[in-house]
Amino acid sequence: MSPTDAVLAPFQPRWARLVAAVLSIVVLVSLVALFVFVRPNAATRLAPDDYLLMIVFSCVLWGILWRQATVRAVPDADGLTVRNLLTTRRLEWAEVVSVRYSADRAWAQLDLAEGDEIAVMAIQKADGDRSIQEARRLAALVNRYGTAVDR
Repeated sequence: MSPTDAVLAPFQPRWARLVAAVLSIVVLVSLVALFVFVRPNAATRLAPDDYLLMIVFSCVLWGILWRQATVRAVPDADGLTVRNLLTTRRLEWAEVVSVRYSADRAWAQLDLAEGDEIAVMAIQKADGDRSIQEARRLAALVNRYGTAVDR
């Protein structure tokens, strides 16, 4: 791997991915346990639509957990693709003015030339010292490739 490849490596949270994986397994085991161990009796009379609702709810949870596990920011020479929990946005380096990250923030934040801000959930406080290094690496990329002028 060349030094440029290392600098342009994707930003990905570690703990969020691990937690999402563990919770996905918990949801699966819970769903299987519900179907296997809950037997109909006077207190638990579940109709087929109740089981269907539990499957749908589990699928929604898996979808949310999958999206959390795939949060990332992918830099290249032209810009940055930021995939957060709900949105994915492609930014050109010229659109990014600065990177903000501190101990009181849950994740890094980009200040954009248009006056907007965007969270970078791929750099999360939960990752500790690694998140500080990753925020510095993102700021270095903005300085290296960016041409935005602060308004």
